[in-house]
Amino acid sequence: MAEESIIRIPPHHYIHVLDQNSNVTRVEVGPQTYIRQDNERVVFPPTKMVTVPPRHYCAVLNPVLRAPGAGVQFDASGQALLRHADLEIRLSQPPFPLYPGEEIQQGITALQVVLPDTALHLKALLDFEDDQGEKYVAGDEFLFEGPGTYIPRTEVEVVEISQATVIRHNQAIRLRARKECTDREGTRRVTGTPPACRAPHSRPAAPLPCPHPPHS
Repeated sequence: MAEESIIRIPPHHYIHVLDQNSNVTRVEVGPQTYIRQDNERVVFPPTKMVTVPPRHYCAVLNPVLRAPGAGVQFDASGQALLRHADLEIRLSQPPFPLYPGEEIQQGITALQVVLPDTALHLKALLDFEDDQGEKYVAGDEFLFEGPGTYIPRTEVEVVEISQATVIRHNQAIRLRARKECTDREGTRRVTGTPPACRAPHSRPAAPLPCPHPPHS
C-alpha cells in the first residue's frame, strides 16, 4: 500500500520526516496539513508531544543543543545538533516534540517533596555550580533539608532519605567525621578526629553527612 501523501497533524502533535536525498530527518509540528514530497518518508504517524504538568519533570537522553535566545541549533545540512550521551531534566513547560535522536530516559515523574525534619543525602556525580553559586566537585556529599521541593539535577544522585535525630534534654550525641568536611557551624572536620558532642538544639539536629563539603 502506497504511503499517504497528505498528513493531517493535529495541535500538540508532531511527525518526523526523512529526506531520502540528504538523509536528514526533521520535525514537523501541528496544527497543519503536511504534503509529503516524493523524496520524503514519514518516519511515524502524528504523535502527541511530551507534556510535563506542574510539579513534575522528565529526563531526556541526547538532548538537542540550544543557544541562549536562539533556540535549537542545526548543522549545515539542517540536522538538529545533539548533546550525545548527555541527560537533561525538563520541568513543567508547554508541550514539546522530541527531535530525531532524543529519547525519554525517565518518564513524567512527580517532584519529590522533602518533609520537615527530613533531608535528602545527595552525592555529586560531576563538578558543577548550583544556582546559588556554590561549587561542588565529583564525590562531594551534602544535604537538601526539608521542608521543600527537591529539583533534580543530572549531576547529582539521591543516596538516601535521612531523618533528623531528636536530642532531648540531658542527652547528647557523639559524632565522628567519616571524611573531611565542614559542618554547619563552619568547623573544619578531619577524617577520624575525636568524637564531638552535640547538645540539644531548639530544633532537631540534621542528619549526617556534613552539609558543606570542603573545597580547595
